[in-house]
Amino acid sequence: MVEHRSESTARSQAFSIQRRPGENHPGNIAGRPELVAHQPVRIRVVIRAFIGVQIAPEVRARIAEATAQLARQIPGIRWVPEENFHFTLKFLGDIEQSQIEPICEALAEAFRPFRRFTINAKCLGVFPDLKRARVLWVGLEGNNLLALAKRVEIVLEPFGYPRDNRVFRPHLTVGRWRALSGSHKGLEDKLDRWSSFEFGQSVVDEIGLIESVLKSTGAVYRRLRALRLDDD
Repeated sequence: MVEHRSESTARSQAFSIQRRPGENHPGNIAGRPELVAHQPVRIRVVIRAFIGVQIAPEVRARIAEATAQLARQIPGIRWVPEENFHFTLKFLGDIEQSQIEPICEALAEAFRPFRRFTINAKCLGVFPDLKRARVLWVGLEGNNLLALAKRVEIVLEPFGYPRDNRVFRPHLTVGRWRALSGSHKGLEDKLDRWSSFEFGQSVVDEIGLIESVLKSTGAVYRRLRALRLDDD
């Protein structure tokens, strides 16, 4: 989320008005305001961002068809809009705008050995398990996904992002349960037909630095930078 300070706010913080109540203060008429200069205020612009991969439109459409069917069967889920389907390599959280270029330069250098590759969107599953399901996801398969994710972790560590040592399970989130409820009953049967369903392939030819703007209607994503992967 971007935090903006207006120019008028910055000026008001650069100078403050102080009243000197004494009548005998040299050079002052009693009660007259005196301008006292302060150090200029640094305007800090912060955005909420992640490193991610966009999915091909035709694959997103097939996934949306599946979630539309499941929405009629499984209550209590906040569904991710079709246009927001993506694969997150690394969630950064709030970063300063001044960090964007250094981070992108480091990632571009790290991605140099990688070539464009294909990922396969396959099956529906849940985290952490069927009895305590909180996240509904589509699995992703691709030869370079693990190597790419590891490289991102290494590159971002000097920028203050600790490595994530959890088991890497590439996926894209399609829904989140609002709360634990009875909607989990029979969940395994409802997901069974999708357990090995193939939604299609998507070419990964660029990695994006993506801004996430949180609104009352949900998140809105905006690509800030695109880091291209070379052809074979």
